[in-house]
Amino acid sequence: MPRSVVRPYLIARDEEGAFRITTRTTRFNSQGYPLVVSTLLDGTFPTLTTARAHVRREFQAQAADIATQ
Repeated sequence: MPRSVVRPYLIARDEEGAFRITTRTTRFNSQGYPLVVSTLLDGTFPTLTTARAHVRREFQAQAADIATQ
């Protein structure tokens, strides 16, 4: 079974139009099935650019670690 890569940071727009950050942790069970735990962080950002800058600054993330939706 191929292991799918889940980016550890997700930036998505909420109902009000603000951007929210979700951190995701992936681990694999004994059969190789991915188990993903998602945690929505407090705080909103007015633009996608400010949300990306926050993730890069606070979590030292690279561009390849951030997914957008």
